[in-house]
Amino acid sequence: MTSDASATTALRALLAHHVATDDKEREDLERMRQFASTLQAPFSRAQASAHFTGSAVVVDPAGERVVMLHHGKLKRWLQPGGHADVADGGDMLATALREAREETGCRVHPHPAAPRPLDVDIHTIPARRDEPEHHHLDVRFLVAAENPEALVHDPAESTGVQWLTWDEALTRADEAPLRRMLEKARGVVARSR
Repeated sequence: MTSDASATTALRALLAHHVATDDKEREDLERMRQFASTLQAPFSRAQASAHFTGSAVVVDPAGERVVMLHHGKLKRWLQPGGHADVADGGDMLATALREAREETGCRVHPHPAAPRPLDVDIHTIPARRDEPEHHHLDVRFLVAAENPEALVHDPAESTGVQWLTWDEALTRADEAPLRRMLEKARGVVARSR
């Protein structure tokens, strides 16, 4: 089996075990399972219609605060995340961890009490000069920052990044799937204290 085939098999297994919590997530999960089986290169942005991305809800060690960044292109407050790199080997957790490190400057690790993945979501990315409209098939994980004081934003990705209380983050969340993901993360953190 090639490494690409192994990565696709691992992706299918990851999605097979996820339990969705609302109708939107159930619908997205089913579509993502189909995409994982039908996309020729599921982790490549060269897939014009859709490709898998990884993102992370980053919490401080006490689980009292969460990172949100103001996305430079989308002009929205979001969790860190982005496209898979070849070096990630198709491992969506590796993608989420790398993106969290790059976009926050913090050392991060998977939250020990969180399901993997925490959440899944399909969202539309609007067309830009060099890209047609397409879908991000986002696989989301809960991670903890080891050094929250190191928080810094990457100007290439965002116009700012902040530690927020859960209530502040939920106030900035401008769509239901983002609020759902944050509520799931807050629940995991609260149960693990």
